Amino acid sequence: MSRRPDILGEFTAEHRAVEDLLARIEAAAPLSGAAGPAAPGSAAGPAAPGGAAEPADRLVGQLTDLLFSHCAAEEEHLFPVVQHDVAGGGALVFRCIHDHLAIGQYLADLQSLPPGDPALEPLLRGLAELLRRHLATEEKQLFPAARKALPAAARNALAERLRADRAEIAEAGPPGP
Repeated sequence: MSRRPDILGEFTAEHRAVEDLLARIEAAAPLSGAAGPAAPGSAAGPAAPGGAAEPADRLVGQLTDLLFSHCAAEEEHLFPVVQHDVAGGGALVFRCIHDHLAIGQYLADLQSLPPGDPALEPLLRGLAELLRRHLATEEKQLFPAARKALPAAARNALAERLRADRAEIAEAGPPGP
């Protein structure tokens, strides 16, 4: 019998996926070096599984989708409970929501750039720094506080609700025109 992760395990796994995408973006569009970054949409980048190059714009799109889903899920499923049940949870949640807003702004700015724009490199660097700091804050402060304050049954129930909500969204499919 396989044990499914609780809500904190779900979000930690998503953090690893964010870190993986960041590493792939940095490899496809180096954030430092004399050559500069590959432009979004360029064919430059390491080989993806199957041998095809991974364009930076596709990877940034994947990161954007993952982050919007992840941030929304944390805000809906975890933050209200942390704010209510964790001592000092309001301040932790406020800091995380502030980070989520800044992450959203970075992503919007990246999506608005034309291919080859010189702003790509500093935006990607800023986003990567913010994301790494934010993930560390959640994993070293928010998640341990939630783990201490919430019984395993409550964390498991939150994870089941999260999975059910995501399955319902997936079943509904993308919104129509």
